[in-house]
Amino acid sequence: MENVLIPVLFGSLAGLLAIGAPISVALGVSALAAMWYLGDNPIKMVQIAWSSVGSFPLMALPSFILAGALMEAAGISRRLINVAESLAGPFTGGISAATILACVFFGAISGSGPATTAAVGMLMIPAMARAGYDRSYAAAVTASAGGLGIVIPPSIPMVIFGISAMGLAAPPEAIEQFGQFQTVSISKLFIAGFVPGFLMAGSLLVANYIRAKRLGYHGGAEPLSLSKIGTALYRGFWSILAPLVILGGIYGGFFTPTEAAIVAIFYTLLIGIVVYREINLKEIVVALEATTWLTGRVLLVLFTATLFGRILVENQIPAQLADGMLSFTQNKAAIWAIMIGFLLIVGMFMETLAAIMILVPVMLPVAYSVGIDPIHFGIVMICSLSVGFVTPPLGENLFISSGISKIDIEKIAYRALPFIVALVAAIAVIAAVPELSLWLPRAMGY
Repeated sequence: MENVLIPVLFGSLAGLLAIGAPISVALGVSALAAMWYLGDNPIKMVQIAWSSVGSFPLMALPSFILAGALMEAAGISRRLINVAESLAGPFTGGISAATILACVFFGAISGSGPATTAAVGMLMIPAMARAGYDRSYAAAVTASAGGLGIVIPPSIPMVIFGISAMGLAAPPEAIEQFGQFQTVSISKLFIAGFVPGFLMAGSLLVANYIRAKRLGYHGGAEPLSLSKIGTALYRGFWSILAPLVILGGIYGGFFTPTEAAIVAIFYTLLIGIVVYREINLKEIVVALEATTWLTGRVLLVLFTATLFGRILVENQIPAQLADGMLSFTQNKAAIWAIMIGFLLIVGMFMETLAAIMILVPVMLPVAYSVGIDPIHFGIVMICSLSVGFVTPPLGENLFISSGISKIDIEKIAYRALPFIVALVAAIAVIAAVPELSLWLPRAMGY
């Protein structure tokens, strides 16, 4: 039966996506087709819906989205960007390097690639243009660095990865080697993402320096000003404190990621209303509307992807696919190359959260089979999918940068190619050296 179920499930999914159906509709209809083929009771959908959206860790998703929206309204994100801009100085490609650093700072509070690109791009793309940078290059730098928003913790895709993996039982040999996968917390994923996130940022900084030197972007005439940096740090003190409060509370064991997201909301409201006095009731309502729209969209995909994944797991399709791949090769490096290449291609056509929810049940058994730690696999998966933000045809960051810079997407994508190569090289290093992801969680006792 399984031999027929695979084409029924994946064939209907591919057909619906080919005709332009929304990902949630494609997942739901293909799952219903499989249930009809298997003779399952449709009431099962209701049970799965309840279990998929009723988990406590999932509350972190709308909370982090709301916190990010409120931080932009409160002026926190703008002050973080100003701190990064003050570090530009006379260095080759200094202001574009500051753009990358600004994406790192904003990624530490937003957890979203497109949100990072939009917030940073609105300020830094015009600033680079005023400094003599080609607008297409400025847009390409911003779009490429915007993907760091989902790699630097806290990260919304990390939350979704942890939730998607909770229902997967590890095989006995993996339990002996790694422990039960259900015990791998979202907090551990957040900690594991730090070093890889900064490595990817470093690869972009190197690529930016090389490209800026060739293009003649030598930086400003003014020397690096300690007073300017000090002023930016003073004005942005409460903004810099935001990620420290969020991540410090999680890593210090004071609260869970879900509780940290709630703390972030109240911290932002306190700073925005009492300290900066830039947030008002209208902006709070706008942030709530944006959060409701985005959360509803994600939850709909989560429900249908959970249903799709449950059918995969119950019918042992991931095990069959894993056996098929392992019959081709059992070399860990080759498996990594296949999975990373596949994820890079998927990221070009599919939204990151949907890709995680669909592919975790399929690819995690393969990772277990060749001795890859699930946390390490999760970090590499998210890093690989982050490249999809800057690769057409989906390339959400390209569309945002194009809208800000008024430059054609094709031109921005061409300019972004060296940065994409740098990111892929960094991902290869992260996959090849597990300790880059696992050392910090172990050092902190996780």
